[in-house]
Amino acid sequence: MNQVSVAALRQYGGNGVANAAARRRKQSVTSEGRRPGWVSYAILTAVILISIVPLYYAVSIASQDSTATQFGARAMIPGSSLWRNLSTAFGLIEFWRAFGGTVLVSTVCAASTVLFSTLAGYSFSKLRFRGRGPLLLFVIGTMAIPTQLAVVPLYIMIGKWMGLFGSLWAIVIPGLVTAFGVFWMTQYLEGALPYELIEAARMDGASMIRTFWAVALPAARPAAAMLFLFTFVAQWTNFFWPMLILGPNTNSFLTVAAAALKGARFTDYTLVMSGVILTAFPLVVLFFFMGRQLVSGIMAGAVKG
Repeated sequence: MNQVSVAALRQYGGNGVANAAARRRKQSVTSEGRRPGWVSYAILTAVILISIVPLYYAVSIASQDSTATQFGARAMIPGSSLWRNLSTAFGLIEFWRAFGGTVLVSTVCAASTVLFSTLAGYSFSKLRFRGRGPLLLFVIGTMAIPTQLAVVPLYIMIGKWMGLFGSLWAIVIPGLVTAFGVFWMTQYLEGALPYELIEAARMDGASMIRTFWAVALPAARPAAAMLFLFTFVAQWTNFFWPMLILGPNTNSFLTVAAAALKGARFTDYTLVMSGVILTAFPLVVLFFFMGRQLVSGIMAGAVKG
């Protein structure tokens, strides 16, 4: 609010209204220009430490000698056997085979989730059809059901009926779309896509599918990028369902292959932690190179209009 507007308020609304507007303007400028205090830095430091310490602990254990593995506070001192342990784990889990399978599953699931969720979100947010509200409520309600409750029927359907036990498709099919993705895209498109754009496209003769591809999909790009990332990471770190459905074919998925390093009678924790590092390292590289673009996508999705 500039000086002219304050003067206009004083003329038409009196001194009380003008003074209140001036105070709000001063508070806004002060809050925007204020630097964060020590409390903010303390909270951020605590969050960073909570995030980094487990990874550092894993690297420290993986760097120790398997014959004299240290735990507890003593394990915070790294050893000198990191590369040797990583090389051993690299060969035991057949890294490139597991890496390729994990990339395939994560990419296919993330792409299909973005496509189907955007289609569903566009329909729920911008189309008017009978039963739209109850159907959306049902989709959202499925998010409250624990995944473990669906494991037995899903195992029977995928493993027995479809005969996909031990196949990567048994991981891909249940992850083609998620209720969270539908809810995410519905909420975003509700405010980011004006009806006027849809009406203009329809008046130009565009079909419903053409309107979706030319109007809705570009408008949903920031939220779709975030949904792709979330789904990709979720599938990459997925362990429970792949462990059940892959059976003896453990070397085709990274998390299951890393867990297979744990022996039945004796566990070499240096190898197990080395497998954990090999599993997490591609995600760390992804965030290192794509962090700025990801933050830009989040800000573009948060600021509309």
